[in-house]
Order: sequence, then C-alpha cells, then structure tokens
Amino acid sequence: MLQIDDDIGNRKDTPTDVKAPAESVVAPFWRAPAGLPAGRMPGEVLSDLSDHDLAARFNRLTPDQILASVESLGVRATGRFIILNSFENRVYQLELEDDGWVVGKFYRPGRWSRRTILAEHRFLRDLRAEEIPVIAPLELVSGETLGEIEGIFYCFYPRVGGRSPDELNDEQLRIIGRLLARIHNVGACADESHRVKLDVTTYGWANLAWLMDNDVVPTEVRAIFADTVRVLLERIAPMFAPVPMHRIHGDCHVGNLIDGPEGLTFLDFDDMVIGPAVQDVWMLVPSFDEHGRAQRETLLEAYSEFRSFSPSWLRLVEPLRALRFLRYATWVARRFHDPIFQSTFNHFGTLLYWQREVQDLREQIARLDMADELRVTSLPR
Repeated sequence: MLQIDDDIGNRKDTPTDVKAPAESVVAPFWRAPAGLPAGRMPGEVLSDLSDHDLAARFNRLTPDQILASVESLGVRATGRFIILNSFENRVYQLELEDDGWVVGKFYRPGRWSRRTILAEHRFLRDLRAEEIPVIAPLELVSGETLGEIEGIFYCFYPRVGGRSPDELNDEQLRIIGRLLARIHNVGACADESHRVKLDVTTYGWANLAWLMDNDVVPTEVRAIFADTVRVLLERIAPMFAPVPMHRIHGDCHVGNLIDGPEGLTFLDFDDMVIGPAVQDVWMLVPSFDEHGRAQRETLLEAYSEFRSFSPSWLRLVEPLRALRFLRYATWVARRFHDPIFQSTFNHFGTLLYWQREVQDLREQIARLDMADELRVTSLPR
C-alpha cells in the first residue's frame, strides 16, 4: 500500500511478502515507559495544533495579508498569485511589480517555534555557501529571513523552475548520492539544539502517547495497536544507539527533488531533523525489493566518494520505515481539525484504517525477524 502527500512524502511502502507475527507476541495492555514525553517534540509549540490561538486565523489567511507581507522584501506584488499544493503550510507563488516571482511560505502556527524555523534557514544558508543546489530563503528588509504577520511566521524563496523526476535512473542516483553526501558533510559540521532528534522517543513513544492520550484510536483496536507499537519500539530502540546523528533533510523523497537550472536540486527542508544519514537514503530509494536494493547500492557507491557510510547503518531502514508509519498517523490526527485534512483524508480514523495500521506495523516486526534470521544463517561456522 502506497500513500503520498506533499509534505510527508512516501507514507507507506509496506512489504507484502512477509508473514505477520503471531498474536501471542503482543501483550494484552499498554504500558508507557517512565519519563515519556506527553506527545510534544523538541521545537514544537503544542501537542494539539487545534488548540493554538492562531489556528483559526491561519485557516482564514486573506489575500490582503499575503500580498502585504511581500513588502517586507522591499518590493510590491501585483496582486496576482497562485496557490501551491501544500498540506502543512500555506504556500503561494506571487508575481512582483518588476515582473519577477517569489514563493511565499506561511507556517502553520503551533508546529515550529521561531528558533526551530531559523535553524532550518541556517542549514539552508550553510548548504548554499558550499554551492550545494538547495533553495534558501530570501533576506527581508529587516536583515532576517523570517517575518511575522499577526502572529503567523512567513518567509520567501526565489521561484525556481524545474520538474520532479518520476523515477531515478542510475546516473541520477549517482548525482544525488554525491550531493547527499555533501549535504551530510555540511550537516555534521555544526550542532543544532532547536530541531527534532529522530529517534525512538520522538518519532515512536511521543507519537504513541499523543494518540493514546487523545483517544484517537478506536476502542476495538486500541489495546492491540498500543501493544504492537510497544513491541516494535522496544525491539528497535537498541539499533539506534551506535549510529551517529547530525543535521539531515529528514523528508528526502523524490517529490522533494526538481531537475532545474542547477540540475537536481533539493527542496523543502521543513522536516529537517537531527538524525541518521540512512533516513535520507531510504527515503530516496524506499523500495525493499531486489531492484530497490540495487538502486541503493548505486546511490551509496557515489555517496562514498564524498563521505563514508557504514553498511551496518542499513539495518535502520525498516525501523525508520515503521517510525514513519506511526509519525504519519499522528501527523494527520493532529491536523484533522483543518478542513483540508478532513476532505483529503476522509478515510482517516475509521476502524478499517487502524486495523490496517496494526497489520502494517506487525509486518514490519516480521521483516525485522526475517533480517535477524538472515544475519544468523550468514554467520561463519
């Protein structure tokens, strides 16, 4: 099953060639670990975005507000603009009086703090300084890159034309591999305390806690869902310990690439995290079949020309895929008050949705079992 959206990217690419674990692996009750965060991630302002004082104002952004914000660039808009596709934020392509165009991004209130957004902007500026093809925000008249209108943060980007590749060929994989290594080289050069760390606590336990605390999962499957997640998270937590973390793209699927004037260019660092390099690798090549593994090898061969990559880090591909399943469900649930989400994800929250979620997570556990068996049988005797 594959579901795609513009901000989260590849939601699911679940295996169909594995047998789910037996019912007995799941304990009959939900137990939260000690010290579990109450659904909040570092940098996020609220655990429920509908509670934010500005949520209603964000949903009713007016053309006058959008056009007025352009003047913070020291230019004026003609009044002509195009609404671009984005679930998370409000994004517009705006025509300027000098015949140029900019892209305006208005951030959903309650998701990121000012410092968290500025950390993304710093990363983008660092990448541009190394001549890596990314699109960095424009500087406002104030000298900053982040503006605010009636409490809602916004920024502007240059409009860059190009097409998103449908499928990556070997030459493109090699180009992307080298670029991704350079991105990670820059990412590892500086610490960042204002972005989320992608690990079992933030993407796993915190999301589960929020779903449980807010009674999102139907009663019929609540216990089995919670305990399936618990089994999964306890299983994968030790696998993250030896893997280095640094600034990465975080949502590096093919939809966030365009082939533009500078060649293949990386877009939308809104989900930038402190995480393992393999997160960006598997997102670019998500398939788990033989063809996917071959593509990953091609990408990593080129990656290794600029930065080392331990083959052992690939053990995190399936754990990271499972965490994305859980993160996606929480992502939709926290925004379901938004009319756009209600109309787009009208299947969300049904009993069938959560039954399939349980099945997908149990299949991920089964894939981990299979991987362990293969490692054991391949050991020298």
